[in-house]
Amino acid sequence: MLMINEIYAAICGESRFSGFPCTLVRLSGCHLRCAWCDSPHSFNGGEPMSAEAILDRVRANGFRTVLVTGGEPLLQKNVVEFLRLLVEDGRTVVLETSGADPSKLVPLAEVPQGVHRIVDVKAPGSGIDPDLIDWEGIALLGAGDEVKIVVAGREDFAWVKQLLQSGRLPATVRVSLSPAAALVDPARLAEWILADGLDVALQIQLHKALWPDRERGV
Repeated sequence: MLMINEIYAAICGESRFSGFPCTLVRLSGCHLRCAWCDSPHSFNGGEPMSAEAILDRVRANGFRTVLVTGGEPLLQKNVVEFLRLLVEDGRTVVLETSGADPSKLVPLAEVPQGVHRIVDVKAPGSGIDPDLIDWEGIALLGAGDEVKIVVAGREDFAWVKQLLQSGRLPATVRVSLSPAAALVDPARLAEWILADGLDVALQIQLHKALWPDRERGV
C-alpha cells in the first residue's frame, strides 16, 4: 500500500518533460521543510491505495507520462513496486525526489530502470543542510535523469556555480535551475546564467504560469 495525497491530470511543469500532459501521483509525507516549499499540503494525510488501484487511475486518465512526486515519494518503500508496474505498463515515468537524508529514503540506485530520476538538490537557501544530499546516489545518475536546483538568491547561484566546477555531478546528467517564487525574478536568473556562462537549463514552473491563482490540482 501507498499513502496517496492526490492524483490528477496535469501539465508537467518542470524538468525536460515540461509541457507534457501527464497523470500526477502525489505521495503523502515529507521529512524536509524547505523554506520555499509550495506543496505543504502533502506533508500529512492521504488515502492508502494499492499499487494496482493507482495504476487503474493512471490508465483511466489515458496519458502516457506519469509524474510521481510528493512530499517525498522515496520515503515509502512500496513506491519501488509501483514504479516498476508503471514501467511495465509502457508509461514514461518521471520521479521527483529530494535525494536528501538518504538514510531515510529508498536509495536512488533501487529506483527501477527506465524511470527518469529528477533529483531536487537543495541549495543553502532551502534551509536544508547540504551535507544531507545523497552525493553517492547522484553520482549514479545518467543521461535520462536530471538534477534540479531551486535558486533563492545570489548566494545560491554562487553555490551552484561552485558545484558545477567541483565535478561532483555526472557529466552526462542535465542540470536545470529554477528561480524560487517571489524571491528571484526569472529574467534576473537568466542574466546570471548568461553572464557566468553556465551550461545549465533555465526553467520556470510552467504550471504556476498557466494557473497562477491555483494552489492545488496543477
